[in-house]
Amino acid sequence: MSRDQKQQSRPVAIVTGATTGIGAATARALHDAGYHVFGTYRKLPATKLAQVDYVACDVTSDEAVGAAVREVLAKAGRIDLLVNNAGVGLIGAAEESSLEQAKSIFDVNLFGVIRMTKAVLPLMRQQRSGRIVNISSVLGLIPAPFSALYASSKHAIEGYSESLDHEVRGSGIRVVLVEPAYTRTGFDTNVLVDDQKNEHYATARAKAEAVFRSVMTTADSPDVVAEAVVTAAIAATPRLRYTAGRMAKKVSLLRRFVPASGFDKSLRKQLQMPA
Repeated sequence: MSRDQKQQSRPVAIVTGATTGIGAATARALHDAGYHVFGTYRKLPATKLAQVDYVACDVTSDEAVGAAVREVLAKAGRIDLLVNNAGVGLIGAAEESSLEQAKSIFDVNLFGVIRMTKAVLPLMRQQRSGRIVNISSVLGLIPAPFSALYASSKHAIEGYSESLDHEVRGSGIRVVLVEPAYTRTGFDTNVLVDDQKNEHYATARAKAEAVFRSVMTTADSPDVVAEAVVTAAIAATPRLRYTAGRMAKKVSLLRRFVPASGFDKSLRKQLQMPA
């Protein structure tokens, strides 16, 4: 069987933000699981993965998203899996970001997911099959002081995904969430800087940043998240949510079973905030 024939017999996946971190690890893992993988990028990576076909795509642009999906269809003829991974982060108090900055975060983290999803749904519905895996976060489940905009974008993805899954399930399509905790992706060095700093928050923000840097030293590998994505992608009867890593599982369980007052107290203690 030729290389082209082998690729044509494989299910087809798109992974957004596939050049580094979770996206790159997921692209590799899906290839190893039998997928023909297309990975999107905004900036062409210096080193390309041999297992991935790269497609330019800015998820904040309707035109770029449409062009990327059309390119994949022209090359592969179908789309079986979409992994919405592209995202941006920010550490800072909610009051320290302008509305323009808040909109820019949501344009990637939420509306980028919506754009990509809307672009593939008509084809998946025509195929009567398809799966969409949205990379959320444990911060989609819990409050996160000094990450309010990032956390709220992930909370929004949780609600969007759960609602959408009900709407498309009758067409043979499932929408699932993967929820990592801290992951070694370079995220800590690439987060946005709040654009309206307020000295009122300086001390508390510095403590939160120190905690974040500390936990990143023992954070999970991106491969842990990639493994969860593959599990979510191939499950015959998928769950709505898949935690990725021990910390994510622990946080999810605590959020479900610990009284709100106890969870609140523990969170503030961890971030060295006054009771």
